[in-house]
Amino acid sequence: MKNVLLMGAGPMAMAYAQVLEKMGVAYDVVGRGAASAALFEEKYHKKVIRDDSWKHQTYSHAIVAVSMEQLTTVTLNVLETTINTVLVEKPAGLNGAELTRLAHEAAAANAKVWVGYNRRFYAAVLEAEKRIEADGGLRSVHFEFTEWSHVIEPLQKAPGVKENWFLGNSTHVVDLAFFFMGEPASLQAYKSGSINWHPAGAAFVGAGKSINDVLFSYHANWQAPGRWSVELLTAKNRYYLKPMEKLHVQTLGSVAVNEIPLNDELDINFKPGIYLQTAAYLNGTTDRFVSIETQARLANGAYQQMLNG
Repeated sequence: MKNVLLMGAGPMAMAYAQVLEKMGVAYDVVGRGAASAALFEEKYHKKVIRDDSWKHQTYSHAIVAVSMEQLTTVTLNVLETTINTVLVEKPAGLNGAELTRLAHEAAAANAKVWVGYNRRFYAAVLEAEKRIEADGGLRSVHFEFTEWSHVIEPLQKAPGVKENWFLGNSTHVVDLAFFFMGEPASLQAYKSGSINWHPAGAAFVGAGKSINDVLFSYHANWQAPGRWSVELLTAKNRYYLKPMEKLHVQTLGSVAVNEIPLNDELDINFKPGIYLQTAAYLNGTTDRFVSIETQARLANGAYQQMLNG
């Protein structure tokens, strides 16, 4: 019988709670902030645990949906219990060092920790996968992870969050591109500039080849107009996830770009991707998830290379 420990009572935790309520899965919620706990209790009529009493209960699964700077600490706390499977919101830590520690502790606890990148579960992504397979596979990929600096700069975030925005936010796009094409086997990266809240860089470009022999390129300028996108090229079609909740196609020999109808009721009625992501996790179908070991390797490898230029 499934009994879920939901760590966090903020907006992301509420998105998971909506799914758990719909599924009829038993869960307890643990929260620290008084304001978020009050909002959660008002919306779901469920008491938010504010102390450590949850550590003395038994749960089959845990979902960690706290703010970015708390993800590693809270997940480590969960690993101290008898729970041996955890779904933690992306990116699971502030930096590569935190992710490496989390991977080490998960292995020591003989636990599986999965990182939740909900865009892998979008209806648009599922449809793109089917069409790419029917077309004979990917030929190349291009993606953009431009962030809107003028919007991010005034946001009030905990120390380290905005400084690590690439890992914490931009990897939503990068992860999805890697999901389609495979991790980079070779990568040439460049960067330029800096932003007061993100001194690591302002513009990023690069190219390479994946482990599946798919050529790829990327471009992101955080001080210029742009938006997130992934473009997937086959011998017959060019598929656009732009915006990423939608799927458009350009057919060989045509310049027209047309939207593809989707069966996306779950992405409309719930936070996009979260229903299918939660269902997959609870059912033990983890082939679409990033393991904490892979996340740590990418954070210290390809992601860091893209950031360093």
